[in-house]
This record gives sequence, structure tokens and C-alpha cells, in this order.
Amino acid sequence: MDRYSRPHCADTPNPSSNNSSAIQRIFRYVVPADTLSHILVPGELKSNPREDNYSSTWLNLLRYAREIFSRQDTRQFVTGFTLCSSIMRLWKFNRLRGVASRPFNVNKDELGFDPTVLADGAKRYIKIQRNGQAERLCLEELIKRQRSVAGKSDHQLAIKDSWEYEERPEEGLLLKEATEAGVENIARYYHYKTVHIRGAVDNTRNNVRKGLNDAWGRNPFQQRRPVISEAIASPATSGSSGLGRGRGRSRSRSTIQKRSSSCIQTSMPPPKRSCLDSPVKNNAQQQRNRVHRRVIMRDVGRSIYHASSPRAILTGLLGAIKGHKSLLNAKILHRDISVGNVMLYKREDNGFLINLNLAVKIDREKASGAPSKTGTKVFMAIGALYGEDHNFMHDLESFFWRSRTEYESWNYKPIKKLAEIKTSKVLKQDKFDKKVKANFTAYCRPLIPCMQELRKVVFPEGKQWLRKNQQLYSQLKS
Repeated sequence: MDRYSRPHCADTPNPSSNNSSAIQRIFRYVVPADTLSHILVPGELKSNPREDNYSSTWLNLLRYAREIFSRQDTRQFVTGFTLCSSIMRLWKFNRLRGVASRPFNVNKDELGFDPTVLADGAKRYIKIQRNGQAERLCLEELIKRQRSVAGKSDHQLAIKDSWEYEERPEEGLLLKEATEAGVENIARYYHYKTVHIRGAVDNTRNNVRKGLNDAWGRNPFQQRRPVISEAIASPATSGSSGLGRGRGRSRSRSTIQKRSSSCIQTSMPPPKRSCLDSPVKNNAQQQRNRVHRRVIMRDVGRSIYHASSPRAILTGLLGAIKGHKSLLNAKILHRDISVGNVMLYKREDNGFLINLNLAVKIDREKASGAPSKTGTKVFMAIGALYGEDHNFMHDLESFFWRSRTEYESWNYKPIKKLAEIKTSKVLKQDKFDKKVKANFTAYCRPLIPCMQELRKVVFPEGKQWLRKNQQLYSQLKS
């Protein structure tokens, strides 16, 4: 609105809605005719919802758009709206015609929000169908960036929402299979579903984008793609995920961002960057799709980053190693060992692994569709960075790299350069020892002997391992 407009506020009743968030006030701007050359977005307001279908309402907005075009000779299109009580339409006019959206209720249709998260007064909840019974899970607390999630009772659940590529294995099904197989030291399965909205699968292609295809459009972010298709993504690339805590049947939900951190850092670590090298060929006509999935787990804990002592850190790592071995026995490979995926139970007497969103079945008959080069970049094994087929040895090496410090700079290194840097870090024992002693804080210096022994086990004689060794599990734990 231009600087000459005079705002006036008028109370406007809204008889069509009892919602406390209903529009109760509308700001009306009295604009002199000679200032139409400054108007950006025109609107037509009516108190009666039935007037949304009156041609006079639409024609009024059309007249405003026509006047704007006549006074703004460089204007190519005009965006406007009609608001009849709580019924709204969005409009876009060009110098040939206009197009309108379908009507929607601004008090009921919260566009851009997840409609499966419901509200009852100030409380939020979700509904699930489990074993033929309906359950309501109340969401108590929003947890940000891996905060402690210790609950007030023994009956706690963790809720994780994520937007995953549709060709990837479904984390909920893998977690269910692992739980039924008796896998230990992982978050246990409670419930899983693909989220549906208005009877259709909630995904980016059809629900969010409404079928809009930009395959033939220009993507400025692909102008400088590396030759070997190495894509570096922010945490949001793998989807938002959440952890929750609750009391009785109360649960909470939040967005997780996996972090590149270490016990030897005193400040909060930099954001995680994932390394994804997808086997799916780039096709100008192919538009990848993400599906909204929701996993509910029984186990709630806190990140190893918040361990109360060096002993608790080791306890968490040992539990995670046991969990990884147990998963492998169930023919599931985790593929994303990082500090954000190693959790401690409340009593800090054991640790467990979370997040199977990048995991795959070892005995699968065909490619899963998941990226072949994948994981949290700074924790990835040297061989994995060079493009070797991911196996359990790469994951075990990641347990070593999660104790390093150079995450902020490593996040922005090219993948091959990072592999070279990591190789140089472990070649010579004396340089490794000097680097560790210089970077470990006083709090974590008791762990220096463990790091030195860990290097000898993971990199015998300072060299990268050449063959698979199941005994490495017991060597790491000892």
C-alpha cells in the first residue's frame, strides 16, 4: 500500500464461524483515485459468504485490476483476492484474462499446515488406527534440535514425521521388521502409516504442488552440478522428522535436524549435511516425489551430545554398536551412523540407534531406489566417500569419525577432497595423537586413550581396511 493511504479499522462480524481465530477485524484503506498507480494487490471484501458466487463481486475486482493496468503501463499481471465473510479466492489477472482459485474457508482450511494434526482447544493431537482400535495421541511438547526428551512416566512414545523420496524403502516397515525380529538397542516400533489427506496420499507432487510439473523449467541450482553427481543437501533434504515425549497416552512431536557434532566441542555443532548420490538417472521429464510418512516408536531418549559424562558417551556408543550388529543379523544395514542417530536412555545405562530412513535390506533382489552413496557427510567412511558399495564396515568406521572435531569445515569440502583429508588424518600415529590432544577439551581428555586404540582397530597400521571383518564388532566393544 502506498504511503498516502489512510488506514481505518472497522469491526466486522463473522456469523459463519465460531472459531476463536475467525477474522474479527478488516483493515480498510481509503485510497485516492490518483494513487492507483501505486496499488500492488487489490481486494474485494463482503460480509455475506453467499456473495462469493455473485458475478458483481468478481466484476468489481476485475474493474480494480483493469484500472491498475491502465495506470501502470509496465504492469504485466495483477494478483488480487475476494474475501466474502470467511470464504476466500485468490485471483491473477493479465492483460488478456483472469484466473481464480477454488474457494476456501480461511477459518477451516489452514493452507500450508498438516491437517492430520488436530486441535482441541490449546491441545494438539493425532489419530491413529492400531490393531483395529482408534487411538488419540496428544502432543505435549515441541522438541528442537535433539533436546533431552525424558518423560514423566514409563509410557512414552516418539513420533517422527518425514518427507521421503517415494522410491526409497519405507522406514516404518524396516523398523517393524526389526522389532518383530527381536533386534536390540534400536528404537522399537509402535505404529507406522503413510499420511493421507482427503483420502489421497500426502505427497509433494499431487497434494502440495497439485500436479504442477516443472520438468521443463530451468533449475538454477543444477547449473553447477559436479561431474560425478555428488549432491550436498541440507537436513531438510531428507525430510523433517520428530521426537516426542508424553505422559500416559500423551505424546509430543517435533522436527529433528541431524547434527554434525562431537563430545569434544563446547558449542552447538553446525548443521548436518547429507551426501546423496542417487542411482536414479537424471531425466528432464522425471519429477521426483516425496511422500509424507509417520513413524511412532516406543523408545524415548536423549542425544549422546547431551551425555552427562565421558563414561555415558562410551555407554551410548557401545549400545549403538550392539544395535548395529543386531540389525545386521536381521539383514538390515543402517548406513547413517552419526552423532544425531546415537541416543542414550534416560538413566544413561545403555544406548540405542534411531533413524532407519537410509537403511536397506542386505538381501534385497533389486536396487532399493535409495542413494548408493549416502549418509551424514562428515561421518562417512573413506571408502564410502570414494563410492564403494556401502557395507557394515563403512558403518563401523563411522563410529570412529563421529568423535572428530573438524565438522564445520568438513561440511563444505568436496567429497573427494574430504576423503583425502580423512586419509591423511589416520596415516601416522604421532600426528594423530598430537591432533587429538590439541583438540580434545578437558572434559573429554579421559577419552583420548580410547580414541588412540580405536584408530589402531579401525585403521590397522594406519591403513584403510581392505576386507570385511566381523570380528571388528567385538574389537570395538573391547
